[in-house]
Amino acid sequence: MKFFYLSTKSNLIDKNEVHDRDCPKLPGIFDRDYLGPFNNEQEALRKAIILHPESQLCEVCCKKESTVIFVK
Repeated sequence: MKFFYLSTKSNLIDKNEVHDRDCPKLPGIFDRDYLGPFNNEQEALRKAIILHPESQLCEVCCKKESTVIFVK
């Protein structure tokens, strides 16, 4: 189980990034929200999108191999 945070400040392409707690790009304590413990980054992203629809995974700490499919 890993612990994830969501940046409250958007990045250069106006997206909020999901980071794990060991990420070197993890924002400071006042610039992030705690998402909680999750089995993987995809689960954390699902919660982040509820809070900020323009969320994405951090390229440094979150894997890019898997694809997320959201069905409405």
